[in-house]
Amino acid sequence: MAGRIPQSFINDLLARLDIVDVIDARITLKKAGKNYQALCPFHNEKTPSFSVSPDKQFYHCFGCGVSGTALTFLMEHDRLEFVEAVETLARLVGVEVPREASGRPQPDHTDLFELLARAERLYRTLLRDCAEAVDYLKGRGVAGVVARDFGIGFAPDEWHTVSEAFAGTAAEADLLKAGLLTKNDKGNVYDRFRGRIMFPIRDTRGRVIGFGGRVMAQDAGPKYLNGPETPVFHKGRELYGLFEARKALRRIDQLLMVEGYMDVVALAQAGIANAVASLGTAATTEHFHKLYRYADAVICCFDGDAAGRQAAWRALENALPTLTEGRQLSFMFLPDGEDPDSLVRKEGKEPFLQRVQKASPAIEYLFARLAENLDLRQLDGQAKLASLALPFIERVPEGILKQLMSNRLELLTGFTAETAARPRGSPRTSSSQTAGQTTASAQLSALSRRLLHYILHQPEVAREVPESLAEAVEALAAEDAFAEIVNYIVKNPGVGRSEILGRYAGEKLHSVLVELASRPTGLAGEAMAQEFCEGLAQHVDLAARRGRQRLLADMKENPSQQKLREFWSLKQDQAARRSGGSQPSGSKGNP
Repeated sequence: MAGRIPQSFINDLLARLDIVDVIDARITLKKAGKNYQALCPFHNEKTPSFSVSPDKQFYHCFGCGVSGTALTFLMEHDRLEFVEAVETLARLVGVEVPREASGRPQPDHTDLFELLARAERLYRTLLRDCAEAVDYLKGRGVAGVVARDFGIGFAPDEWHTVSEAFAGTAAEADLLKAGLLTKNDKGNVYDRFRGRIMFPIRDTRGRVIGFGGRVMAQDAGPKYLNGPETPVFHKGRELYGLFEARKALRRIDQLLMVEGYMDVVALAQAGIANAVASLGTAATTEHFHKLYRYADAVICCFDGDAAGRQAAWRALENALPTLTEGRQLSFMFLPDGEDPDSLVRKEGKEPFLQRVQKASPAIEYLFARLAENLDLRQLDGQAKLASLALPFIERVPEGILKQLMSNRLELLTGFTAETAARPRGSPRTSSSQTAGQTTASAQLSALSRRLLHYILHQPEVAREVPESLAEAVEALAAEDAFAEIVNYIVKNPGVGRSEILGRYAGEKLHSVLVELASRPTGLAGEAMAQEFCEGLAQHVDLAARRGRQRLLADMKENPSQQKLREFWSLKQDQAARRSGGSQPSGSKGNP
């Protein structure tokens, strides 16, 4: 069903549930005074530090700092998306999740999902009726129960199997839209998949969104054929086998990313249920965002040849922006001529898992590749490595990993990202000072924390700021976590606290937001709106001032007319905002 989940429903849902029941169904809670305690499910510990408060309907771990509501617990513990977690809680109290109309009409793809589900059933029936296809799967070691769990089917080598099966019950246009049929340059329409083992691709809710087909004979065309992009299927976002892995494993500590559908199925057959595959594309940044939503460690499996190493390099480049603290990325290179399917059938489960454990950390691989053919005993080799490595380090989010990469570069070359950014003549800081500055820059200021506190209790205050101030915030959103949150609320009227917390679940910022949301404000609505608007104007001015200071420092080193014009433009923008006032649209005062 289309539309946003009403915030009032989420609030009512949390009020009707007891967080103790939700959490106790997943971990063992013991009474401790008026609260409950347990060993924290989010980090290893021997003494219970995880506390659940039935009065506040909140949980908090005094060991690792995680905290939240029943909704955030489901998202973190069960690795659910926001909507999935709401639907799970709704089922517990026996209610349907309503949707409200938004400013823009939301497309409803119910008919498309139903059509794809029918196609899956058709392909599965056709597999049972084809002895050749069944024998092929048996020959690859795929048992019937695994074929059932993955919904594997078969498309006969015929031109109109699907169109004839759906005749009179589905329009040709809809079958084309679903990617089940295709049309050539002459306008002829026929089945897209022919003579192939069929693998349904599911979203995280288990709905079929597309298909991939594999030939049974080596010389029968491309090994894999993937369905086209459709309104519900986007190759750069989806992962084959993720739904099945989540269904098989209660907790996923690491995910193994492989290349083909049969690799995923063969590993599952061998008892390795945590494998997923990209859908005929290189691993994208969106893929890695999704992978890290469900596991903290990702191992990418590649061929050991030059093409495999090139694929590893592309994956590394796309993964760097997602490598926040606590996340690990490793590369596993296979022997020549082997893929995970053939290797696990040849060696068995335990030897394969030993190879996984020996996978190379991706950051070590990065430095090793960059340093190839460089003599790091010579200054020119050190300079070359620094020039190659700095752009990659800059792509990593602020935090411990980025600092460690900078430290490694300094150890190898004596050069750091901090050195590159420092104006000539400025004093050099120690490594400990640099680490402290990096940590401080990654934290929210006292002002932005206070303003976040307000919008978590009353999100509508962010929607009452003057238009000029909202535009300034939007310009800051790409590089300022606080501005990004405010901009999100401005752009999404009706968003509530639970959705804000859910949006940042799994991110470092989430624990800060949860802690701020648990504090009382002590301010009335009108006073809060006034303080928020004034504070937001101050935050924007401070950011603009820092931008001008950076520009001035740059102008001293490399003066130009363009930079001077940019500097005065920034000054004029600030003056225009101040003259426009900073009162919220609904506040009292001069118009």
